[in-house]
Order: sequence, then C-alpha cells, then structure tokens
Amino acid sequence: MNKNSWQIALAYMSVVIGGGFASGNEVLQFFTGYGIAGVAGSVVSAVLFAFLGMQIARISSIMQAGSHKQVLYIIFGKQAGFVVDLILSFFLYGVGVVMLAGAGSTLAQQFGLDPLVGSVLMTVLVIGTLCLNVKGIINLISAVMPFLLILVLAIMVYSIVTSTGSTEELNQAATEVPVITFLGAEVSHWALSGLLYASFNIAVGFPMLAVIGGLTKSPRAAGRGGVVGGLGLGFLIILLSIGLFANLDKLQGIEIPTLMLAQNIHPWLAVLLSLALVAMIYSTAVGMFFAFSARFAAPETKRFKVLSAIFTVVGLGLSQVGFTKLVGTVYPMLGVVGLVLIIAIAASWIRTRKRSTEELAKEAQSRI
Repeated sequence: MNKNSWQIALAYMSVVIGGGFASGNEVLQFFTGYGIAGVAGSVVSAVLFAFLGMQIARISSIMQAGSHKQVLYIIFGKQAGFVVDLILSFFLYGVGVVMLAGAGSTLAQQFGLDPLVGSVLMTVLVIGTLCLNVKGIINLISAVMPFLLILVLAIMVYSIVTSTGSTEELNQAATEVPVITFLGAEVSHWALSGLLYASFNIAVGFPMLAVIGGLTKSPRAAGRGGVVGGLGLGFLIILLSIGLFANLDKLQGIEIPTLMLAQNIHPWLAVLLSLALVAMIYSTAVGMFFAFSARFAAPETKRFKVLSAIFTVVGLGLSQVGFTKLVGTVYPMLGVVGLVLIIAIAASWIRTRKRSTEELAKEAQSRI
C-alpha cells in the first residue's frame, strides 16, 4: 500500500461515514431493528463496500477521470450515463441537506443549542471549503478520519464490554425500533437491508471516490485503496451494529445514539465525539455539495464558487425538516440509484475482469 492507496481509503471512508453513519442513526434504522440478525446484515454491506470501492477507484484510475460523470459514461454508456448522472446529482444534494441537519442535531443534543445554529455553522464551513482547490478539499476530508475512527472504536468496545442487557431483553427492545422503509414499505429482511445500506452509501461515496481514483496513476494502487477503505467501512458498521444492539435498552428515541453512549462513559468524551461527528458531517457535506456543484460548473472557477454558495444556502433552508426524518426519507430513495450502480458495476467487472489495463483505457477513451 502506497501513499495514494491510503489516501483513497481514508477519503472513501470519510465521505461515506458522515453524520448518519458515525452518529449511529443510520445503523440503528438499517440493522438494529432486526435484533442480533442485524449484525449479519452489516456483514453483507461490508463485502459490498470492499468490492465496489475497488472497482470504482480502479476504473477511474484507468481512465484518469476528472469527474464522476466520465466513470458513469463508461459503466452505462453516454446516454444512459447522462440520465443516471442527473438522478444521482439530485439525490446527492439531498444527502448534503441531511448533513446540514445532522450538524444541527449533534450540537443541539450535546450543547443544548438551537438546531439552526449548528446548521448555519456547517453551511459557512462548507462554503468556505468549496472555495479551495480539489486536492485541498481531499486532504481536509482525509485528515479527519483517523481521529473519529479511534474515538468510535473506543466507545463501541467499552459499550459492548459493559453492556448489562440480556439477549432476550435486547431483542425485545429491537422490535420497538422502526426499521427502514423502501418504496413505501418496511424492509422485512436483514439481508435486503444490508444490500440497501451498501447501495445508498456507495451512491454517496461514488462521486468523490471517482475523482480521487482519477488522480492516481496506478489502477492497482487505486483498487487497493478502494478495497481497504471498503473493509474499514465494513468493520466500523459491524462494530457499530454490535455496540448499538448491546445497549439498545438505553437508546430508545435518541437521534444521536453514539453520542448518548459516549455521555454514559464520561461527559468530556461526549464533547470530543460531538466535535468529531461535526468533522465527519463536514467531510460528507463538502463531498456532496462539491459533487453537485461540479455538475454545473468546473471546480475552482468563480462560477463554481458562487453556485456552491447558493446551493448550500438553499440546502440550509431545506435542512430544517429534521435529521431523523431526512435520513429515513432521502437515503432509501437514493438506494434505488445505488442498486442500479451496483448492478452496472458488477456487470462491468464480469465483462472486463480478464482484459488488460491498456485495452480498458482504449475502450474508455472511445466511449467518452
């Protein structure tokens, strides 16, 4: 693993983890409601994250892509890729809005601030960051990952070890957790929920992962970074799933479950985690608004900066709907787009797995 591989892995994890993941809100809705079986669902997501991360980064590196649009055109063809790009961009904007709401909820739960205060603060930070160059944005996103990783690991391990609830009690508590809905209906099986979780998260991570992969000369190094990032994500999901289930009797009605667990350990740990959550929400928000704005203007141009500011401010207004409601509404719909991506990426892998890098590069150039 070289420096580029590690950068891809960390940036991939940072963009996907974001506010819903690291807060435990997503994991609670997608896995914990199925009881102990939800842990198996998190394993399904882990395997998919590793495979999809490898393929996206590798394809992007082969064609030296400058945006996710180019990768979509390779996977789907130009016309279908254009349609998928439009739909994906719309839902990515929705995820950016969710992140602004998540910042408000985190600071409200920890510090008692009005949710609007946290959302406004995050809006200002996102706009300021989008005025940087692309490499500067990637470096900032990658830098915040190790701190949160260590913190969440410590909190989850401690919470699992000190859990006092019996399996029967915890499974009973799980029946009171509303599971995720998809196309208007509750998802009835943990395996399908695991698939949907990977599908909407890969849709979230796809644009930034495609850009980072395109900055890497070696497809092999890019693929390794995608695999390591995906496995890291999978490990965190599994750990979060176990930790939340083990303490489910204490988490009913809580919007930021990991923050509550940190508070139970020590108030100062909760303060540290709240700051780390804001940092992760920030990294995902930047990634989403960057990808959306890049759809309409070239990054680093004046037009891009103006549009980024406008889109983010509009997102601030939309974020006032509420964090949990937005997670349960936007993410399942984004899952449809992600499912289409998973199928197309798998088909591309089957079609090209025995071909050389040179052959794939020539095909990529002919299809753009």
